[in-house]
Amino acid sequence: MITVHHLENSRSHRILWLLEELAVPYQIKRYQRENTMLAPDELKRVHPLGKSPVITDGNRVIAESGAILEYLQLKYDGEQQLALTSEDEQIQGRYWLHYAEGSLMPLLIMKLVFAQLGKKPVPWLLRPVGSVLSKGIQKAWLNKQLALHTRVIEQHLQQHAFFAGSRFSIADVQMSFPLLALQMRGGLRDLPATARWLEEMQQRAAWQRAIEQGGPIQFSQ
Repeated sequence: MITVHHLENSRSHRILWLLEELAVPYQIKRYQRENTMLAPDELKRVHPLGKSPVITDGNRVIAESGAILEYLQLKYDGEQQLALTSEDEQIQGRYWLHYAEGSLMPLLIMKLVFAQLGKKPVPWLLRPVGSVLSKGIQKAWLNKQLALHTRVIEQHLQQHAFFAGSRFSIADVQMSFPLLALQMRGGLRDLPATARWLEEMQQRAAWQRAIEQGGPIQFSQ
């Protein structure tokens, strides 16, 4: 039995979603975030980094969203329902699978961090400086980078139904988390193809079952 070590409001929703898509039995061990919004130390007893997602499958402990998704597809997709047969789609799928965490999520995390520089727990004397620094960096660089990335994503989804091309794949599962974060922070207003794709993903029965099992996803503003 696969155990998903599930942290609320985290990337582990992707794992639940894929398991539901593949109809693979699993159990959930739940963890609550600390007041710092970090994962509890209890997770370090599963994996030394103490982060989610992580799964245990027999004696195997597997961490990192992309690695888990690839493992689950290779081992449990016996009917090849998520397999990409076209070489071009395999290349596209692999690109977006790695792009989600390698390129897009770091920008979103920076956006979140900079937004907090003018707020608690930053000491009140430093908040005005932090706020000015935050606005300056976001205006001069970060917002432009995000605009570039979302434009590339939008253009891709204007031409393709899914990230790998014509078929749903683990690339869509992987890309769901950063795009859901963007949507919840108002970042998809001018991206109709991206918004359409995300709406279609959220309408999938397996997505909805994953929400029922793991709970709703919410993001800090």
